[in-house]
Amino acid sequence: MTKPELEECIHEYGKEIYSFCKYLTGNAQEADDLYQDTFLKVMEIYKNIDVMKNPKSYVLAVALRIWKNRKRKYAWRKRIVDGRVLPKEQEDIEQEQTGLSPEEQLLNEEETQAVRLAVGKLPTRYQVIVLLYYMENLSVAQIASIVKIPKGTVKSRLFQARKLLEKELEVVLNEEGYR
Repeated sequence: MTKPELEECIHEYGKEIYSFCKYLTGNAQEADDLYQDTFLKVMEIYKNIDVMKNPKSYVLAVALRIWKNRKRKYAWRKRIVDGRVLPKEQEDIEQEQTGLSPEEQLLNEEETQAVRLAVGKLPTRYQVIVLLYYMENLSVAQIASIVKIPKGTVKSRLFQARKLLEKELEVVLNEEGYR
């Protein structure tokens, strides 16, 4: 990959990569750091990236590896020093005007929030697969190459995550009278 191709990649996929970082980290400040570190790492190794092999998947894989490493380091430090966990910042929900009534917009926001909370409760191994599949619209093969697991494992985790989400959302949505 050349520098102009890298700039085009950042321009074309930057928003999607940032959105993925925000979902992984759970707040804007950590997402900014992860996004910046991801593209700094990509800048270091841009010559190794093959433009013909889906550079977006490669950048997503870099972001995922950096996030996992940070999470592992945090867990290790937490074991060493019994520190307190800071509460996660509330995620800003920015929704464009769709012409819906305020009541419909509120219901849509509540449903979206319920889904996000349910995905957030999933174990990490399921959460990453769900985010890559539904948010980034990647294929099972692409996810398998990013996460470095077999395609069958991706399918299995996706199936298990759907079952867990169905249970969680069924309870939440029934309580709130959506069905």
